[in-house]
Amino acid sequence: MKRWLFLLHRWAGILLCLVIAAWFLSGMVMMYVGYPKLTQAEQMQGLAPLPAAGCCVPIEAALQAAGLKEASQWRLASVAGQPRYFFSDGRKRVVTVDALSGLPVEALSEADAVVAARHFAAGANAVSLGPVHEDAWTHSRALDAHRPLHRVAVDDAEQRWLYLSSATGEVVRDASFTERSWGWLGAWLHWLYMFRGGALNSWWTDIVIGLSLAGTLLGASGMVVGIWRWRFNGRYKSGSRSPYRGWMVRWHHVLGLLGGTLALTWMISGLLSVNPWKVFDAEGPKPDRLAYAGGPLQAQTAVPAEQVLRQLAAEGFAPRQLEWRRIAGANYVWAQNASGTRLLDERGQVLPAGIEPAKLVEAAARMLPSANIQAQQWLHAYDAHYYAREAHTMTGQRERPLPALRLVFDDPQAHWVVLDPASGAVLQTSNRLQRIERWLFAFLHSFDLPQLLALRPLWDSWMLSFSLMGLGLSLSGVVMGWRRLRVKSLRSVKPQQAPGVKAM
Repeated sequence: MKRWLFLLHRWAGILLCLVIAAWFLSGMVMMYVGYPKLTQAEQMQGLAPLPAAGCCVPIEAALQAAGLKEASQWRLASVAGQPRYFFSDGRKRVVTVDALSGLPVEALSEADAVVAARHFAAGANAVSLGPVHEDAWTHSRALDAHRPLHRVAVDDAEQRWLYLSSATGEVVRDASFTERSWGWLGAWLHWLYMFRGGALNSWWTDIVIGLSLAGTLLGASGMVVGIWRWRFNGRYKSGSRSPYRGWMVRWHHVLGLLGGTLALTWMISGLLSVNPWKVFDAEGPKPDRLAYAGGPLQAQTAVPAEQVLRQLAAEGFAPRQLEWRRIAGANYVWAQNASGTRLLDERGQVLPAGIEPAKLVEAAARMLPSANIQAQQWLHAYDAHYYAREAHTMTGQRERPLPALRLVFDDPQAHWVVLDPASGAVLQTSNRLQRIERWLFAFLHSFDLPQLLALRPLWDSWMLSFSLMGLGLSLSGVVMGWRRLRVKSLRSVKPQQAPGVKAM
């Protein structure tokens, strides 16, 4: 048994240590440079203020021009300074209507993309890099409704590439020079994106699962072998507690004992990040957001854009985007600009205090009609399940405003729903399995408790220390594997000496 375990660890290490070293190295890069994304703040900064007068055609006429049977998302923003309605049925299709003429907008041309990008980048010089369906920085499925994308390089301080939707003309992603350069050594390498977008694209998840599983077996076998070979009582003839004489092998043994548990849990948490075999998918009913809304948006009762813009202008607020919402059967408009937000009710009046908590609770109760709300928790500070990360991190684009209202349901899946009283938005839904995933993936992979994240640079020191230990452990395995393969290769090519013949 021991011999087979030794052989498993040795040959698995030869095959996998380079991959694991790449994961540790890229993980350290991702602590400071993440995968490109367009944050809400970046989007608002690039949009022009909507005109307070002369805008816009009635939303009912715009919806009719869009030709969508169902549109669950209605927005008003601008492209190259021109106001436009955007109607979407989710992630599958999005249609644009000129808010001044009421006519549908055709697919964005390359020349128009350069104009829109220049306007978004505050007048910086812009050069088209040509259309692209998907490249290293646009693998997200959230962009599918916008493909193909126009890629435009802008000469601003960050030397960004802007990706514009061919369907709407909006900038849907930006990638700075720092993100594009370090990204190859960071997120692109860490997430094995060399297997995305090509012939192996459909196998990407299976490749990640397979390599993570193999890495987990390698780590577990290494821990067992390391403990077997360590003399806790007494020493070997060399005077060491480790039987290995070479410094490289000995350090590999010691590093494995010191950091092997962390490396193993890191491999396991990386495996769980892709939800293998749907282990975190709960059966049973899920929170129904349409029930929370009280039905689909209705143009006949929607607050007119012209009224909203006029009201906000009177209050000195210049919105850059309007979004129509429906909560508990009532209509609202959520207005945003680069410095703040406003919520207007169905009469077009600003609600400084947001939506009444009782109304939110009443609407949320409809999301799971077979369950009861057993607890209401006001969140005035972040906790282990509701917290924000820096913008460059994997979940940094998620809005996590405070205060927020968490509702705890008594259904078999133990759902939690977090609501924003300022906007009425459903900020987060989770069930019991998803909260377990939070600990097994997010915590074990990045130790992202708000209390720990607040202790920077101590958090950085901890993350870098164990990552460097894992990098040293895997790189020493690479060197040892290379040496063993080289020795075996030399032995296999060494000429065989005939019996009775002396070597010259």
